[in-house]
Amino acid sequence: MAKPPPPPPSTIRHLTTLDKTLSLTLYNLTQPLLPRPILKLLEISGDGRLFFPVLISILLSPLPTTHPTLLSLLVNLLIGSVLDLILIGTIKHLVRRPRPVYNKHMFLTFAVDHWSFPSGHASRVCFIASLIHLSSDLIQNILGVNWLSLIVIVWAFLTSVSRVLLGRHFVFDVAAGAGLGVVNAVLVFRFLNCEFFTSVILSKLLR
Repeated sequence: MAKPPPPPPSTIRHLTTLDKTLSLTLYNLTQPLLPRPILKLLEISGDGRLFFPVLISILLSPLPTTHPTLLSLLVNLLIGSVLDLILIGTIKHLVRRPRPVYNKHMFLTFAVDHWSFPSGHASRVCFIASLIHLSSDLIQNILGVNWLSLIVIVWAFLTSVSRVLLGRHFVFDVAAGAGLGVVNAVLVFRFLNCEFFTSVILSKLLR
């Protein structure tokens, strides 16, 4: 018979207990105060099943061809979103932390969605907000506005918090997901951007 996995170190157990207590407290305190439909709307707005079709539809529309810089931004969003999907799915599969027991009425698509750590919603929305913030000069040149970054950051913050208030995740899940999203945005913006992959492809074709 296979031996059961060893218990986690005492420090991790204490942190996990603190995380569960804090998350349950926030969940119970806000249930009578915040309308659940608003939290659900935030959940839907950060869902990959909505984000990917919308992003791909915009990429396939005539709009990006009129603005090459917009096309670059959209491709960067797609690159980072795919990377986020792979990274979060892999970590969830490895860690396998169960979701809160009070999580209710959640629609699950993939097997890894049964696991809680880290929050995919938090990583996705924080990636989007961070990349848009890093690209704020580019967006201002395209749209002529400088307030879009602030709006997206507020949306990302509220959506991330809603994961705890809906009972979908623990606080540490959301914090880890948000941190991964920010790191992902910096990585894509600095290194794995559209220009980088274009140069790699052109170098291969010109050989």
